[in-house]
Amino acid sequence: MKHILVCLAFFAFLSCKQKSTEISNKVENSQIEVKSKFPEPLSMVFKAHGGIKQWKSMKSLEFTMNKPDGNEVTSVNLINRKSLISMPKHSLGYDGSLVWLLNKDTLTYKGKAKFYYNLMFYFNAMPFVFSDEGIRYTESEPLLFEGKTYPGIKISYDKGVGESSEDEYVLYYDEVTHRMAWLAYTVTYFSKEKSKKFNFIKYDKWQEIGGLLVPKVLQWYQVENNLPTMVRNNVEFTNVKLSTKAFSNEIFEKPEKAIVVN
Repeated sequence: MKHILVCLAFFAFLSCKQKSTEISNKVENSQIEVKSKFPEPLSMVFKAHGGIKQWKSMKSLEFTMNKPDGNEVTSVNLINRKSLISMPKHSLGYDGSLVWLLNKDTLTYKGKAKFYYNLMFYFNAMPFVFSDEGIRYTESEPLLFEGKTYPGIKISYDKGVGESSEDEYVLYYDEVTHRMAWLAYTVTYFSKEKSKKFNFIKYDKWQEIGGLLVPKVLQWYQVENNLPTMVRNNVEFTNVKLSTKAFSNEIFEKPEKAIVVN
């Protein structure tokens, strides 16, 4: 009887050890899959800004920009990217399929509505928007600015991704802190063709919101020979809010008097 109990205990030990190994392998494989989804430098940038897991837990984002005509408030549901930009004299929205524009008085909206509706969101949601699907990552030449070198990660898109899949970006980061420092980008929305002309934004100041390091002040730079030279203008994001709760879909629906933007 004692011999039988010893054998049963031995087989139970082997079974538990096998299950433990299987679980360990699954966890290890899962970690490998997570690590391999992004290049290591980009993963380090995400980590320096609070981590991709924390970002993915957020369902909505809101921020304010002070404009000459008054505050411009942008509200976005992060999963489906439905958005609403509320301005004193206009509202601009995206309901998931259509971009719409509402004039609140007789003043005509002078911007390019379909180009603008998600533009500032994209700049505000850096660096985490570079975790979207359909992105290709390659190494870029570093940026040398005022004696400091910033390593670069080039971002391009699969055909058909977004409004302008020919756009290209380069994220430059601080090689010590791994925080994002610069963004270079091309604009192909109007030409629909690849461009070699890059614009440059310095991510000058950051703020911590909801456990994430998000932009506070952006500096657009003048450019010569595809390199930044001097500050052209600043944009500040205030009243930034990140939440694990999404906005009601109703706020993104096209108002009766709004027009659809093509």
